[in-house]
Amino acid sequence: MKVPNSLYQKEQDKRRQNLIKNQDWDLYFEATLDTLTKKINTRSGIYSYFNNHYESILGEVLKGHRSYFLTNRRGFGENAFHSMWHHIFREYRPREILEIGVYRGQTLSLFSLLSRLFKIESNVYGITPLSSGDDSVSQYDKDVDYAKDIEKNFKYFNLPPATILKAYSTDSAAIQLIESKKWDLIYIDGSHDYDVVKSDYEVCKRSLAPNGIIVFDDSSLYFDFYFDRSFKGHPGPSKLVKEVVLNEMDFLVGVGHNNVFKNRQ
Repeated sequence: MKVPNSLYQKEQDKRRQNLIKNQDWDLYFEATLDTLTKKINTRSGIYSYFNNHYESILGEVLKGHRSYFLTNRRGFGENAFHSMWHHIFREYRPREILEIGVYRGQTLSLFSLLSRLFKIESNVYGITPLSSGDDSVSQYDKDVDYAKDIEKNFKYFNLPPATILKAYSTDSAAIQLIESKKWDLIYIDGSHDYDVVKSDYEVCKRSLAPNGIIVFDDSSLYFDFYFDRSFKGHPGPSKLVKEVVLNEMDFLVGVGHNNVFKNRQ
């Protein structure tokens, strides 16, 4: 497979150029998430850092992955998130990995791709109804065969298939799967309704490995940051992160509407 490189941008705005000039370049290659948060003490600055990392540092394979999923709306998210996940895998090297809410497989396949690049023998799982699964704030394509689409997208990158459980995260089979392991990394990106996100968090937190990582999607609505074209999130996950998770887990970094936490155990 030849990975396309259509995302390289020749023109960057002045704010990003200034950040590149003023940052220590070793940050881009060696910094831990904790170091980044301490050295760059605003959420807008953190977002700029990950955008710069994506545009100037991240390899062509990962940028090609992002380009592929941007085509025909195969995936959502933002470029900075690919660099965020790169940092998480580089630093924490997760082996048991779970995504709640797979859609068409962008993030789940990225987990497999990063595991391959960093030579991590990981087990990648996803929980998804394999349907549009709309909630109170989101609507998805109804004309996609999600099972076949995910399989096709993994094959495009020559990745081994992930283990997919066809279920809603609140189904007994999903809860049983979550409780069957101690997870090193969990990405909560399913329903955006508060009660469901809270339920997902509670069962996932109980099943998180010591120093395991939980990342919440669409959860920065009530944080103060600004970056052009960046989406801040939805009320359900944002309220949970602000009122509950910040008090129960160690906050590592916020990248746009993604917030990364570490288990305190």
